[in-house]
Amino acid sequence: MSTHHPIAIIGAGLGGLTAARVLHVNGIQAATFELEASASTRTQGGMLDIHEENGQKALRAAGLYEDFLKIVHEGGQEMRLVGPDAVVHVSEKDDATGGRPEVDRGDLRDLLLNSLPDGTIHWGRKVTGAHALGDGRHEVSFADDSAITTDLLIGADGAWSRVRPLLSDATPAYTGISFAETDLYEADARHSRSAAVIGGGFFISLGNRCGFLAHRETDGSLHVYAALKADEGWLDAIDFTDLAAAKTAVLAHFRDWHEDLRALVADADTITPRRIHALPVGHRWERIAGVTLLGDAAHVMSPFAGEGANLAMFDGAELAEALAAHPGDTEAALAAYEQALFPRSEASAAESAAGLEAMFGDQALERMIQFFTSGPAAE
Repeated sequence: MSTHHPIAIIGAGLGGLTAARVLHVNGIQAATFELEASASTRTQGGMLDIHEENGQKALRAAGLYEDFLKIVHEGGQEMRLVGPDAVVHVSEKDDATGGRPEVDRGDLRDLLLNSLPDGTIHWGRKVTGAHALGDGRHEVSFADDSAITTDLLIGADGAWSRVRPLLSDATPAYTGISFAETDLYEADARHSRSAAVIGGGFFISLGNRCGFLAHRETDGSLHVYAALKADEGWLDAIDFTDLAAAKTAVLAHFRDWHEDLRALVADADTITPRRIHALPVGHRWERIAGVTLLGDAAHVMSPFAGEGANLAMFDGAELAEALAAHPGDTEAALAAYEQALFPRSEASAAESAAGLEAMFGDQALERMIQFFTSGPAAE
């Protein structure tokens, strides 16, 4: 037996939640299905800078902009760029005039979740497959042996989307960059040296095709990405259940770096591996009735332009507003949405790919100094 939902959103990340909220604001009900067991299954973590031109527009469409301002991390737009020798080359204070305020991802997700009617999110529903039934209808199957049918299937289920194969054969490819993510808890009290190095906001250190990207979190911890160009199997050779051994393996790539920077790994309380994947720049699909994608499902890209979460939210808002603007004509709404989606996601994906090359290519530090002091380096 299958339950029918006129609109089904797969994935309760920022994009899927924004779509559900903007639909709700416009008087349209949607059911959202999420593989996690509850909102508190895992810590969302990480800081996001929410951009005026997309993420903030999505929050305005959702009627949540004023509430968003209440969870902004004051001082989070501070930025520091240093070399492997820990010499500071660029330092910018947060004077509250920037257009990219920082917010904790978990706080933002909670804001969206709490704005939806009870019962909107169906937790613990892991998708195992989806197939067309004809006339634009689809059936979605779940790991618990349940199933739903829907008139409009929205894939907001991330990089490894189960919905994408209905539209595209593309799969994300390894970009050549791997992260070892570390956390340093209670930084001011327990890791004062690292806290002083990072400062109050975003931190970048680059050189020799590797680097450190870090944020000060709202809970007082430091979240660090030790990033480097590496073979796809490099992380597999490291036992990340052995904290000391994992630190040693990662620090071998930062042997000549200043001890204050090496401490971002050496003194870490946790360390977690992550490979960076991306869909091809310009990924798109032919219009197929009754199904579309948003966010990483549509255009997962490397994080080196800071657009992923912003685009996902903007996609969700744009899709919802297109549906509201075309009552009774879902295909016209999807065509209008995708016509705008494809060029904007291609532009951001290209920017992200260029950012990766700038940050992990030759003269990375010099190029980033030029970017922050006088605009992007000339090609």
